[in-house]
Parts: sequence; C-alpha cells; structure tokens
Amino acid sequence: FPFSVVDVFRKKEYDAAVKIQSWFRGCRVRAYLRHLHRIATAIQKWWRGYSGRQHYQLIVKLAFCAMKMNLYNAMAVRIQKQWRGYRIRKYCFNYFYLRQYLRAVSETNDAIREALEEFADMKEREEKKADLEREEKKRDYEARKMHYLLSTKQIPGIYNSPFRKYPDPWELRLQKAKPLISQRPKVKKIGVSVSHWLACTSPHSFPESKFLPPIDRKPCQGPFRDITEVLEQRYKPLEPTLRVAEPINELKVAREELRKQECMRNINDNMFLPFSSYHKNKKYIPLMHSSSKYGSNSYGSQHFRDENPKKWICNKDFQTVLPSFDLFSKYGKLYSKAGQIV
Repeated sequence: FPFSVVDVFRKKEYDAAVKIQSWFRGCRVRAYLRHLHRIATAIQKWWRGYSGRQHYQLIVKLAFCAMKMNLYNAMAVRIQKQWRGYRIRKYCFNYFYLRQYLRAVSETNDAIREALEEFADMKEREEKKADLEREEKKRDYEARKMHYLLSTKQIPGIYNSPFRKYPDPWELRLQKAKPLISQRPKVKKIGVSVSHWLACTSPHSFPESKFLPPIDRKPCQGPFRDITEVLEQRYKPLEPTLRVAEPINELKVAREELRKQECMRNINDNMFLPFSSYHKNKKYIPLMHSSSKYGSNSYGSQHFRDENPKKWICNKDFQTVLPSFDLFSKYGKLYSKAGQIV
C-alpha cells in the first residue's frame, strides 16, 4: 500500500527535480559566462590600449621625421637660394660686366647709325645725280629731235628771236647737239639657212647666179617677196591633218587593246577548293559540243587542221611534212679523198 502511494507522486517529483536542476545549472552557466565576458573585456581593454599606444608612438615618430625633413628642406632651399643668387650675380649676370657690355652695344649702335646715315646720304646723292643725268639725256634727245629749229645765217630760229636781248638757252643746246637721224629698221633673220640651196648641194636647190648683186642694193619695187620667205614656204615640212596622221584601223586597234586589258584585269572571285565537298553537290553542266544532237566535232581530238575533201586536187590531202634529203642525211658520215670527214 505505501509503495503505491509513492509511485503516484514519483513522476511529479522527478519532473520538479529536473526543473530545479536545469534552473540551477542555467544560473551557474550564465554566471560563469558573465565572468568570462568581464575577463575578456578587461583583456581586450588592456590589449587595445597597448596597441593604440604603439600606433600613436609610430605616428608621432613619423610626424617628427616629416617635420625634421621639412626643416632640412627649408634650410637647404634657403642655402641654395643664397648660393645661387651669389653665383648668378658673380658669374652669370655681373652688373659691372653687363653695364660695360651695354655701353659697348650703344657705342656700336651709334657707329652703325652714323654709317647708315652716310650711306643713305650717298645713295640720295647718287639718285639725284642719276636723275640729273637722266634729265640731261632727255633734254639732249629732245634737242636732237628739234635740231631743225636751229638758227641759220639767213633765218633766225624760234629760240633766237631778234626781239630778244639774249638768245634762249635752248639755242645753245641745239648748237651743241647733233641732228637725230632715223635708222633703217633691221630685218629679222629667219632661222632657215639657204646656203645649201645656193650652193646646189641639195635636190631642192637652184643654180647660183654668176654675178652677185651689190650689198647695199635696194629691193626691187613691185609685188616681189623675199627669196628666203619664198623658199621657206616652198620647202616647209608637211603638216598632216588628224585624219591623215592617224591610222585607218585606229578603232580596231583600240578595241583590241581594250579587250586585252579586260582579259588582264579579269578576276575570278570563286575560291577553288579541290579537296572539299563544295563541288560534290554542284550539278555537272555538259559541254555544248558533247551534248549536241548533231554530234561532237573531231577537231582537237582526231585532227588539228580544218579538212575539206571537196577542195582536194588529188585523192589525198596535201602533205605538210617534207621527206628528208639524202645529201643532208649523209653529211658527216662520208670521207673525201683527202681523208677528211665530209
């Protein structure tokens, strides 16, 4: 009886004990985890502080090095500035040397300017002199042209009027000038030489006269032309027209040339593929000579000449190959009387 009563509450007590144990173990584990978290936080705090101090010291060291390098660079720039200024002033841009150079340049410029002014004055004088000479030549030429206005012993000229007290200066100039004589115009020589015609050395020449005319002989009056012009017109080279100069078959020659050029420029874009299957599916197109119902032509397979038996004058066609000559076939195979090979 008592065991049965205990068995009734055993399940309930067991569940209560399990729940109490689980709650206790959970509290203990959570407390241990909180302890571990506190310890880990402390360790991380100390480690992060240490690493931060190390990084800060590194940054300070780099900043100090950069500050020192900037100071060194600034001092080096200042030293270089002072040294370069001294060197430039001493050797490159010396003030005293530059002042001496500028003084020499100014003196040279003054000398060149004076020389140019003298040259300009000389050129001006030469131009004035040339103008005076040109004017004097013009006046002399006019005086020579108006020489017929010169006074004579019988008739005074227009520049030597008896009503004047003194004669005009042009009168004296006319007295000094020579009269202008009109020159005979020179005849242009034609490039065609008539020496071989006069010497009878060419088939187109004519006999030379026995008595030569005088050199200063005037040309005869009348409708006569110069002998050189006549001979040049007579024996001038032939000037054919375009119709005569070009050949008759010019159109045929041009067409043949055009046909040759087209044959040379003909390009086949179809690619030749001998070892591929490209040509297998292509339909064969027979030739017109072989597919004709009249039969193929025997030219090229049986003979290579056009045969027309109706034009034969005998029973067989003309023999194109001649037989060999016996005399020529025995050449080099016989001996003469002297023992030499014939």
